Amino acid sequence: MMLPGSIIVPASPWLWLAVPVFVAAVILLVWSYRRSPEIGAVHRIAFGLRLLGVLVLALCLLEPLWSGRQVKSGANLFLVIADNSSGMNVRDQGMALSRGEMLKSVFQGDRSAWLGTLADNFQLREYLFDSQLRRTTDFSELIFNGRSSAIGSTLRTVAQRYRGRPLAGVLLMTDGNATDLGEEFYDLSGVPPVYPVVVGAARPQKDISLANVSVSQTSFEDAPVKIQADVEASGYAGKTVAVDLVESSGRVVESQKRKIAKDDEKQVFRFDLRPDKSGVLFYHLEAAEKIAQDNSSDQPQEPSEATLVNNRHALVVDRGKGPHRILYVAGRPNWEYKFLRRAISEDEQVQLVGLLRVAKREPKYDWRGHTGEMNNPLYRGFDNKDAEEAEQYDQPVLVRLGIRDETELRDGFPRTAEELFDYRAVILDDVGAEFFSHDQMELLRRFVAERGGGFLMLGGTESFQRGDFNRTPIGRMLPVYLDRFPQNQTGRKIYFNLTREGWLQPWARLRDNEQDEQQRLSTMPEFRVLNRLGAVKPGASVVATVGNDPDVQFPALVVQRYGGGRSAALTVGDVWRWGMKQPEMREDMNKFWRQMLRWLVADVPDRISLQAAQKHDRANQPVVFHVRVRNKDFEPMNDVSIAIEVRDPDGQTVQVTAEPVLSETGLFEAMYVPRRNGSYFARSVVTDAEGLELGDAQTGWAVDLETLEFRSIKTNRPLLERIARQTGGRVVELNSLESFARSLPSRNAPVMDTWIRPLWDLRGILPAVFIFILICFVGEWALRRWKGMP
Repeated sequence: MMLPGSIIVPASPWLWLAVPVFVAAVILLVWSYRRSPEIGAVHRIAFGLRLLGVLVLALCLLEPLWSGRQVKSGANLFLVIADNSSGMNVRDQGMALSRGEMLKSVFQGDRSAWLGTLADNFQLREYLFDSQLRRTTDFSELIFNGRSSAIGSTLRTVAQRYRGRPLAGVLLMTDGNATDLGEEFYDLSGVPPVYPVVVGAARPQKDISLANVSVSQTSFEDAPVKIQADVEASGYAGKTVAVDLVESSGRVVESQKRKIAKDDEKQVFRFDLRPDKSGVLFYHLEAAEKIAQDNSSDQPQEPSEATLVNNRHALVVDRGKGPHRILYVAGRPNWEYKFLRRAISEDEQVQLVGLLRVAKREPKYDWRGHTGEMNNPLYRGFDNKDAEEAEQYDQPVLVRLGIRDETELRDGFPRTAEELFDYRAVILDDVGAEFFSHDQMELLRRFVAERGGGFLMLGGTESFQRGDFNRTPIGRMLPVYLDRFPQNQTGRKIYFNLTREGWLQPWARLRDNEQDEQQRLSTMPEFRVLNRLGAVKPGASVVATVGNDPDVQFPALVVQRYGGGRSAALTVGDVWRWGMKQPEMREDMNKFWRQMLRWLVADVPDRISLQAAQKHDRANQPVVFHVRVRNKDFEPMNDVSIAIEVRDPDGQTVQVTAEPVLSETGLFEAMYVPRRNGSYFARSVVTDAEGLELGDAQTGWAVDLETLEFRSIKTNRPLLERIARQTGGRVVELNSLESFARSLPSRNAPVMDTWIRPLWDLRGILPAVFIFILICFVGEWALRRWKGMP
């Protein structure tokens, strides 16, 4: 801020003369005006002018002094920081020079005289900044190739580097498009006064930019991957903008067009992608003006934009390696399993492994064919087992379907974590608690809570209450209470409906709009088997209900998070009726099962996981790899070696080694710094202490080093004004640098000098004083003559 001056009246020998003279003059004035027969407003004004003139004359005898403070020459530091980012190459509308060319011009020739003015009063320090702050000698290094404008970190670096030193201020020359501005504003505590210089006009050339691109994966079959992007079009009113979704091979997957109604309009583009491959997949979005091509022209017209850097954005979709194996356990052969297998037969991402009981422990018939034979004759002739190994009469008869090898599920339902945790989800259908031992039920509970698996109980006649699961580990993890309605409701027609929660779940809907979904629900067939449950547990969500009365509805599909996994209850026991009426309804039922199973296995962790995390608030930041390793019991492992192979967009590979993180068992970390734009692929290989490979994991990420830099190309003057206001500076115009440099010494600084000089030494002050006195006396004389006063 500008420093005010002050007037000091010193103890002068003229003081004893000035005071009596002033007093005598006042007495004479009062005496002379009291002689007037009438005293009005004009008399009082004339008296005041004469008195004011006498008072100023008396002050002149006292030799007043003018005192003030100014910056001590050469004792303070002052920084000039120029933006070297590639965003300065933008040329604003109606301007012959780009922002960078305008900035360089103020450091050249006669226009750089302001730098000399600053150097005469301060210790000048010159810097460039983009992603980092660095010293320069004469600003000839300004080439505007930086990939970010880290304004916040630049100011914080200055505050730390010059802490405790007499720093008078910072002249920040930029367009204000910061790439490190997060949701919260900068912490400017300790930052010296900042004087931003706004480089650039308010309106740039026309431009199309992609912003706020997001990728989300769902269990919705028609669109397992949803992509959304904001397209900002400036200067394209009445034009058509097209956005293409392109896969890595160059094939355009989908193209969308929108007409821009007005300038600076933002359009939201949404893509529903259904990849036909698994694993890590790469795509990118391209935005451009859709120009109608003239049939007579062989060459397409190229649109003129401020920059093309922000017209493209890379994307990564991780569909997983698959297939995801689900264990289906049924207490008896039923229709549900048949339709489930048919539904997922075309889904390469899901594999169903069946364990079906075809006979209980006590056989209904006595099939003993030989005297003294104790083995079950159902297994006679199979496997040629010894008598001790053959199935006995008191053992259930189980059938295994879709198994990986002969050893899988050989002893029935898994008894160890190593065997059970190999699956990603478990489905129980029409099987009671007596089928499991207590240890097996506790193991299944751990499978969901600790391993993070999915669990679904279907509503057969021996499920839920009839299966005696109340007060068991399985019953505890169900999302419904089993002790509220002990009897099942069967034989009555009930209809399926989605709740409000169900409408919000993509995997629970089968149509892409509400009207068609309502129509589908109204034509669904009635069901007859229902495990009647009236209460759900806290935290659970009712996705669907059933009932024959709109006012009396029972939960049909209930889901909840349980520990690290999720559990669900489908209380309807004859979903297969849905697919028996019409071929179209069978397709709907198959789609429902596929989406249900995909939701069940979604987000279930693998034994080996690889994640790549990168800070997006600044460019050129390292990618941090996090590798988590678990054994077959899903307990963390540390005694392993991990090598990560990274493939860049050019196909070049580099290998990095992950090191253990001391704060967490089973977690390993490595870093890699990407140097190019494009899509990156990484694969981690885990080997044990003996050199045997335990498994691998893959991931991918996209790098757009200049995405944030060109997210917006308009000058961000409000940001610079806020920085100036919070630090005690002010915004400086580019053509006012010389006047600013001259006024800077009169502003506050850490090291100041106090000066005192006679008031009459100030330029023009003495003539002004005498002119003022003359005006007072002449004014008083003119009023007296005008009114005929003596």
